[in-house]
Amino acid sequence: MKKLFVAITFALGLQASAVAGFTEGANAYNARNYALALKEVTPLAKKGHADAQHLLGLMYYMGRGVTRDYKQALTWHRKAALQGKSDAQYVVGAMYYTGNAVPQDQKAAVSWFRKAAEQGHADAQHALGLMYRYHVAGMPQDMVLAYMLWNLAAASGNANAVEQRAAITRHMTQEQIEEGQAMSRMWRPGTPLPTQSRTGSNT
Repeated sequence: MKKLFVAITFALGLQASAVAGFTEGANAYNARNYALALKEVTPLAKKGHADAQHLLGLMYYMGRGVTRDYKQALTWHRKAALQGKSDAQYVVGAMYYTGNAVPQDQKAAVSWFRKAAEQGHADAQHALGLMYRYHVAGMPQDMVLAYMLWNLAAASGNANAVEQRAAITRHMTQEQIEEGQAMSRMWRPGTPLPTQSRTGSNT
């Protein structure tokens, strides 16, 4: 069985926020002034600001401005994830998948990846596609769903998804490819992703 490796990737160009202090904190982080970033975002994170929670979780995960602490990283990312922050949902999913700071739980990983993917998170879509392709984490093998997810992720600029989509196409029938393309066109961010296809399990 092929192993699934989920690489946690972070977008360093953080979005600005209207909340006072977060813009300064994000700018300081991007300028590698981690001490100032920590000073600005910590109070906001404690008040429940999802972007600040995600950034603080990232700082703990990477050991930037603080001592690296995966448990703290998970705590802050989970707080942001529960508020619907897709980047944080993806990180929580990856930490459950790898068993980083928590007992390994593939079912929980799939749940968090799906939440992020359904918001249009390309890395989460890529990860779910791998799970469908290689029948891991309790997911059924379904090449059409894998193709669909990689098609969506590729449209958002995920280079790994572009490569995976090209590779899987060589093992698919024209009917399967057309179904995957149709499913990609029909799906919209913010709506549930399909859990089965009509032709994808025919390998």
